[in-house]
Amino acid sequence: MTQPIYAIGDSHGHLDQLLEQIALIEADGGKDAKIIFLGDYVDRGPDSYGVIEHLAQGLDAGRNWVCLKGNHDRMFEWFLEDVPRHDPHMLVGYHWLHDRIGGVATLASYGVEVPDRIRLEDLHAQAKAVVPQSHVDFLQALRPYHQEQELLFVHAGVRPGVALEDQIENDLVWIRDGFLDFDGSYPWLVVHGHTALDHPIHFGNRVDLDGGAAYGRALRSAVFDGTDVQLLSAQGREPMVRNS
Repeated sequence: MTQPIYAIGDSHGHLDQLLEQIALIEADGGKDAKIIFLGDYVDRGPDSYGVIEHLAQGLDAGRNWVCLKGNHDRMFEWFLEDVPRHDPHMLVGYHWLHDRIGGVATLASYGVEVPDRIRLEDLHAQAKAVVPQSHVDFLQALRPYHQEQELLFVHAGVRPGVALEDQIENDLVWIRDGFLDFDGSYPWLVVHGHTALDHPIHFGNRVDLDGGAAYGRALRSAVFDGTDVQLLSAQGREPMVRNS
């Protein structure tokens, strides 16, 4: 009998909720439960530092965890390069430190404030001085996807009709158009976050686990027995809303 696999949606700096979901999973599947974290650990919430620190320590301790890369994690990673790199996928006028993106909250969790008037090079130097190398290493090591038999875990989604090995990272961390509106079949059940909903939904060919923690809603986790999916709660396993 195969062991169940667990997944947690986008935590966006909410360490308290992340710890609650990990505790629910361990109550259901034990301390050695396999957990796939779907990315977007940083931005908008109050403790991006704490989320990365907890996940990095867990991986170092040999926990049965897989951490995927989200677009917000990549933006933070790119900001920490020797020369900050802007993500060209964003709309013109947007950047990691824009009010709607959340980089300011991430830097605040490391003790770096962003005043109204500061040069990017000075802010970058402050961030480089305080972000631990272990956090940089964590960001750089995040996986673009994880396949487990008939399940494919990815942050944003995949480009329909493109072989898995030919998918590009930009789609894996950013895609919406062409993925969310695709009602055909995939070789797997695609499990993703990135697109915030009021609550997780099973769409038949994909499962969206981003319940909107970035916007004040609850972080959620799910358990997969093959392609059978249930949400976890304090009361145990519960059915997932289906829209298929």
